[in-house]
Amino acid sequence: MGYGVVWFKRDLRLHDHAPLAAAAVQGPVLALHCLEPSLWAQSDASAGHLGFLRECLVDLRRALARRGVPLQVVRGEAVEVLEAIHAREPFDTLWSHEEIGVEATWSRDKAVHAWCRARGVRWQEFPNGGVVRRLTDRDRWHGIWEQRMGQPQTVLPDLVPGGPLLPDSEDCGIAVPVHDPWEPPGRQRGGRSVAVPLLQAFLASGASGYRRGMSSPATAPEACSRLSPYLTYGCLGVREVVQAVRRQRARDREGGLRPNRDLEAFESRLHWQAHFMQKLEREPAIAHANMHRGYDGLRDRDGNPEHLEALMAGQTGWPMVDASVAMLRHTGWINFRMRAMLVSVATYPLWLDWHPVGLWLARLFVDYEPGIHWSQIQMQAGTTGINLPRVYNPIKQARDHDPEGHFVRSWLPALRTVPDPWIFEPWRMPDTLRTSTAELGEPSWPQPLVDLPAATREAKARVFAWRALPEVREGKAAVILKHASRAPKAARPRMRRRLPPQPRKPDQLGLDFGETPRP
Repeated sequence: MGYGVVWFKRDLRLHDHAPLAAAAVQGPVLALHCLEPSLWAQSDASAGHLGFLRECLVDLRRALARRGVPLQVVRGEAVEVLEAIHAREPFDTLWSHEEIGVEATWSRDKAVHAWCRARGVRWQEFPNGGVVRRLTDRDRWHGIWEQRMGQPQTVLPDLVPGGPLLPDSEDCGIAVPVHDPWEPPGRQRGGRSVAVPLLQAFLASGASGYRRGMSSPATAPEACSRLSPYLTYGCLGVREVVQAVRRQRARDREGGLRPNRDLEAFESRLHWQAHFMQKLEREPAIAHANMHRGYDGLRDRDGNPEHLEALMAGQTGWPMVDASVAMLRHTGWINFRMRAMLVSVATYPLWLDWHPVGLWLARLFVDYEPGIHWSQIQMQAGTTGINLPRVYNPIKQARDHDPEGHFVRSWLPALRTVPDPWIFEPWRMPDTLRTSTAELGEPSWPQPLVDLPAATREAKARVFAWRALPEVREGKAAVILKHASRAPKAARPRMRRRLPPQPRKPDQLGLDFGETPRP
């Protein structure tokens, strides 16, 4: 009997795994994950991502072993690995989920398609979540998403191992060079065995405090679900999470409880997750080029390298910014509002191009999901052409979301003795206070890189003047047609009149080259 190869990519689970289930019905399976050097050398990859992935693979290997099938983790480019397997023992079908990624994964997939055609291998791909491949009509997307989320989850039949055992396939710790060696020491651990209890606890709590707590970096780690990296690497399926949320909401209704607005808000972000990923599927170029090409030339691509270095080092002089960088470097996570603030400070008062800033943040975010990441970066930088510029004042954000300075002091020990009136603007302290803190052994805090009010006014004036250009205004309609949300009004989240505006992104998540369709 022949066998099929099930290629695990960012779908590292057995639960609701359609390719594995379909392959198992056809016959024996070889379970494969490729550690592809070319992908890990990309400028958005880091050791933090690789460490999390390896923990997910260890977890997946254990789950497959209980089913009698080994997971083969092989270092090598996908085409090379598939060719090595086929040369040892030919197979006729390759099974996998579709992957929504940047140009490197798209190019890889095209190469795999060409190899399959040359070898007579059928590649059977299945949708992964709510993103629709080759969708040209945005009006249809919401209905397809709802249909997919409502379908029964796939039940896995018995598994039978098949195919050859490859050399060096026993160790999930196979070394592969990465672009950025930094690994946040306090990051979340990977694997479905960690993800499922986290989801259960979040639902059992009723997502209590989710809406109120998500905006402050001090309360967000507890208020948010923290499921984002597990969705990114597929330890949890989106349909699985959506249906779990809906079951909990139904139980609440049956129990006579009032509608749970926290769970309603969380479910809406699962919808927006796929909405943003659909942008990347439709136009992969937005990971490196302005969504509205009329904004080309707005900012210098190189920017001021000293400002970028200071931002990455957490030495901008604005305590809320630098504390957020410190937390991010340690944990690999920061809440959505602080993510938006970091990009806003970078692209407005510091006037940096969004792309290098986005690459830096991508490497730090353990939950880096390209489809969400690059759309959100561009929205914040004001280059989508369809969103009003969102400019975050880091001093106001600190006063609004860390009024007593607990977050800033916890991540910036150098400011722990600064009195409350100056904690967010330590450069304004009187000389006598500055001297007294120095006598306590506290290092001096850097002056802000630029004059915040003046630099922000100048940046906003540049952006709004650019938006007013006739060619920029004329190009807006094409972006709306391609990327804007057009869900039926009755199906949109019904929160806008009840709640303050919420960030349109899964909570990590906080929850995107060319016009050619993907293969």
